[in-house]
Amino acid sequence: MNTQMQPTFVLVHGAFANSFSFAPLQAELGLLGHRSAAVDLPGHGFQATFTRAYQSPQDPDGLATTPGSIKGVTLADNAAHLIGILERAKQNGPVILVAHSRGGVTATAAANARPDLIDRIVYVSAWCPVALDVNGYYAEPEMATVDPAAFASALAGNPAELGLLRVNFRTADPDALAALKAAFFADGTDEEFLTFLNTFQPDENLDAGGSDDRAQAVTWGRVPKTYIRLADDTSMPLALQDRLIREGNELTPRNPFDVRTLQGSHLKWLADPAPAARILADLATLPGPSAPA
Repeated sequence: MNTQMQPTFVLVHGAFANSFSFAPLQAELGLLGHRSAAVDLPGHGFQATFTRAYQSPQDPDGLATTPGSIKGVTLADNAAHLIGILERAKQNGPVILVAHSRGGVTATAAANARPDLIDRIVYVSAWCPVALDVNGYYAEPEMATVDPAAFASALAGNPAELGLLRVNFRTADPDALAALKAAFFADGTDEEFLTFLNTFQPDENLDAGGSDDRAQAVTWGRVPKTYIRLADDTSMPLALQDRLIREGNELTPRNPFDVRTLQGSHLKWLADPAPAARILADLATLPGPSAPA
């Protein structure tokens, strides 16, 4: 077997997440014979800030005011970091870039800048801004069912003063926990939900990109692309996922999305990764040359 021609799956996490959440998926991919590399974007993973105020017993005042390492990190920083990883992965053969949730914004920015490094881009219920930037979509009808209280009820500190978003995922407030579970893991057990919550980090950067970071036909549009819909996702409703697919297809009609669907919530596919791993393994067999827009 020529391992140099095996694709490498490069996995990009969403908001408040990190490479750790991909461990079960990477195990499944490995058992199917595929290599993968999970990314920690700047300020994530072991670069994240976990303050003493976040530990038990918690110090709400300290949690609301302690500086965080992710302050000042921009989408451009995320994209540059990802591009560096893609350059290394590309030396070993084809690269399949897989992004979840907010990670799709970084993946899109990387594909806008360096489509030559990506043989296929896979969005798993991920942001792929085309007609609008991310903030613009939140005002659209497809997001009308999303409850903004899911994060707001656990928000710690003033984002404008901290220069970052900080959420207290270790809250014991039953209403805040119920809102988070309903938004992200309604189909998981309470134990699964709390376990996943403890893989999150409290801080996220403020920069989700602007109009210049939307998908560009001449670069992003050259990359073969797949969208894996999560049918029961309430934080990123199916109607929005389908709109992003439709807008992407309108932007590059000669290179439309290959569309797959998984049942489950925003996080279920990571906690129960075997079905997603099988889809990704199948994608590894698809042709990957650049396609014209």
